[in-house]
Amino acid sequence: MADTTKPELVFVPLGGVGEIGMNMALYGWGTAKKREWIMVDCGVSFPGPEQPGADLVLPDISFALSVLPHIKALVVTHAHEDHYGAILALWPQLKLPVYMSPFGAGMLESKAKGESGAPDVPVTVYRAGERFTIGAFELEAISMAHSIPEPMALAIRTEAGTVLHTGDWKIDHDPAITPKTDENRLRQIGAEGVLAVVCDSTNALREGESPTEQAVAKGLADVIRKAAGRVAVTTFSSNVGRIRSVALAAQEAGRSVIVVGRSLKRVIDVASELGYFDGCPPFLGEEDYNLIPRGNSVILCTGSQGEPRAALAKLARGEMRNITLNPDDTVVFSSRTIPGNEKAILAIKNGLIDMGVRVVEDSDALVHVSGHPRRGEMRQLYSWLKPQIAVPVHGEAAHLSAHAQLARECGVPHVARVRNGDMFVFDTDNPVVIDQVPHGRIYKDGSVIGDEEETGIADRRRLSFSGHVSVSVLLDNRGDLVDDVECVSLGLPRSLAGEDVDVMLAKAARGAVLSMGKRARADLDAVQEAVRRAVRAAADREWGRKPIATVFVVQV
Repeated sequence: MADTTKPELVFVPLGGVGEIGMNMALYGWGTAKKREWIMVDCGVSFPGPEQPGADLVLPDISFALSVLPHIKALVVTHAHEDHYGAILALWPQLKLPVYMSPFGAGMLESKAKGESGAPDVPVTVYRAGERFTIGAFELEAISMAHSIPEPMALAIRTEAGTVLHTGDWKIDHDPAITPKTDENRLRQIGAEGVLAVVCDSTNALREGESPTEQAVAKGLADVIRKAAGRVAVTTFSSNVGRIRSVALAAQEAGRSVIVVGRSLKRVIDVASELGYFDGCPPFLGEEDYNLIPRGNSVILCTGSQGEPRAALAKLARGEMRNITLNPDDTVVFSSRTIPGNEKAILAIKNGLIDMGVRVVEDSDALVHVSGHPRRGEMRQLYSWLKPQIAVPVHGEAAHLSAHAQLARECGVPHVARVRNGDMFVFDTDNPVVIDQVPHGRIYKDGSVIGDEEETGIADRRRLSFSGHVSVSVLLDNRGDLVDDVECVSLGLPRSLAGEDVDVMLAKAARGAVLSMGKRARADLDAVQEAVRRAVRAAADREWGRKPIATVFVVQV
């Protein structure tokens, strides 16, 4: 029997383990009956076609709410949407103190200004190299390289030992913006002794080491210098180092940078205030487009993931009000394709190619590098830290499995298999999953947050597959039909079996009413259900699908 009086350190991921994105984890210290907690990251994923109308996909925080009085703070490793994007949506329920880097705090403030009714989130700013105490936890922020300013690893210290939570990271000895991954401090922490590493697995399937950001900057400069017409570059809006590289490459080629896209402008404003664009020429807006000769401009635009309302998609459809692309212009995809976005991105590329635009991606030139470590970099990290336990996170099953195998090859004594909802105990004698907690997905749908049923997304999905039928039945007090049954359908074929679909379904509804005895028709609920079944059965018989049916039965 487990000793419930012994204090222990546990790890509970609520998102990002077994999937890409939506990162959220809890660390708990204490006995089974009395634990203090901290939350690390609060991220989102983005909905696909199977969640029609949803704005964001959020981690289910029901477990966090169940221990909320004992959660001391939320600590955010960096300001990527999959690590901080759920804060504004979930903070009204959590109401936790939030710790962020200066850039992260600036991004959250800017985002809140752009959202009507956004909560006023209290933020404590922390910087690399600082140590701070939250409840029973002592945390140290450690600089890591990534594709955004100020990403941090967290050394989380308790009486159980030190756990290094990497966040997103890579090793880049020549980044576009500093700092580098703090190898010296990581080596020192390794020499002090590391209980566990909770580590990013995103690129665990890729062998070797990542090219540097400065190498990408040279690749971008080469493409821009050789281009004959306009150049448009699309990248992740949060990649400040890449934006800086584009600006300097444009300056070297005698071109001006025109920024198109709200999220890019927001990031540039925040990063400029913090000095990340010092030494760069000023960025221009859409209104300057017609003032610059075709061969003297670089358009920096949103839409690298195929977002239909983003600037690049509108350019590919010729729908931008002030900006157009012409044959022999060049579009550079300085980004990777996030799984699930392939079809949308391909559609944009095909649209550009049909316009005669040259498309350049990372298979054509070194115009992008990931912000996550390849296997060679992961080996270096394990050699510095020498942990007793490895916990692969931030990835799908294939990434986590590849990471686990690598950790074993690196000589880590214990390699954990953890997924969302597992409660894992850091114990060098017996590191195991000791419990399961509620987990899953909820959705932000306009101003509503809830599961698929609460938000109506499930019904919307059913509607998208099979349509909807409204039926109106009027009965008098003797149970006779007062008027013809009326039927209106949406999303169904206009005719079935050679007959107007509404007429055909109305006949089925009428038949259902008349097949009931008058005494049975006194039960309006029974009439409603009989009509609903008859309409769905008639559609299924002739069409092969059962639409959602709403039946109104009124006695007059």
